[in-house]
Amino acid sequence: MEKHIVTLPGDGIGPEIMQSAEAVLKAVGEKFSHQFTTESHAIGGNAIDQFNDPLPEQTIEACEAADAILLGAVGGPKWAGGQLRPEQGLLKIRKHFNLFANLRPVTIFNSLESSSPLKQSIVHGSDLMIVRELTSGLYFGQPSERRDGGQSVVDTLTYTRGEIERIVRKAFDTASVRRKHLTSVDKANVLESSRMWREIVNEISTEYPDVTVEHELVDAAAMKLITNPSYFDVIVTENLFGDILSDEASVITGSLGVLPSASINDKGLGLFEPIHGSAPDIANENKANPIGMILSAAMMLRYSFGMNEESAAIEKAVEEVLAAGYKTSDLNIENGTNLTTTEMTEKIISSL
Repeated sequence: MEKHIVTLPGDGIGPEIMQSAEAVLKAVGEKFSHQFTTESHAIGGNAIDQFNDPLPEQTIEACEAADAILLGAVGGPKWAGGQLRPEQGLLKIRKHFNLFANLRPVTIFNSLESSSPLKQSIVHGSDLMIVRELTSGLYFGQPSERRDGGQSVVDTLTYTRGEIERIVRKAFDTASVRRKHLTSVDKANVLESSRMWREIVNEISTEYPDVTVEHELVDAAAMKLITNPSYFDVIVTENLFGDILSDEASVITGSLGVLPSASINDKGLGLFEPIHGSAPDIANENKANPIGMILSAAMMLRYSFGMNEESAAIEKAVEEVLAAGYKTSDLNIENGTNLTTTEMTEKIISSL
């Protein structure tokens, strides 16, 4: 099978970890007789420096012709406070391609349980997926407005029925191929948008009789994520709540460096990226953890290309390398062996 991928390395450690992902994809192609072609384009601060635009038109055009998109990271203090910000490129690409569904798996490897800030007895067996609506809600409402000479401010939260229905169906589909347990998170005791959200979840649940559905208020869900994370299978929620809960859940694993994510639309196009930032303090030092980027490539194979066996092979290779005690400096593995970005990538390819 032939697939064409646009890579957006971005800023900070982005280019280094993108090289790791491309090396792993090359190994997968050789092992499973696929051909992956890639072309690199600018986004974020890198694009501001080159084109005075965080998402240049040539980047958009290249992505439109691609089968999938891999993103490294954007942002850094160099562009802080400027009128053009790297993060604008990320928001724009999500909106342009209607990448409405953000999938964030939170799975703890056995070898990393001791590195979690939570007790091992709490995090053991944690394996959940957060499905977050990504292109509407408070972040995309009417422009924020300062009123009364700057003494008050208004932000708006808007959802249409269609926007809620499509993300809820994506969550039900996801739960159907996992443990068939869906938790819908809202604030229905306060917000009208949440009451509409809950109504739609209940309506669509009749189409999925094999999936158990429950509703949780966001504050209760936030507490349960820390006290009993293994309780959850799939969580679905709106944009703002999903942003907060997915970042909270990420600490369960003990390191942001191992967590991937996917943002997909209803036509199968997806953008895949690790959830960590650009880490400018260690950029170009060959210290970055490439696992989140590599597992994002694995998600690309599964969700955009339907290559489940190939994706599972990458995930197994990562697990084996960690279980053998190999790590980058951000990971806390007792008696582990510290490796550089390049060395960790080579170990994963060797295991693969």
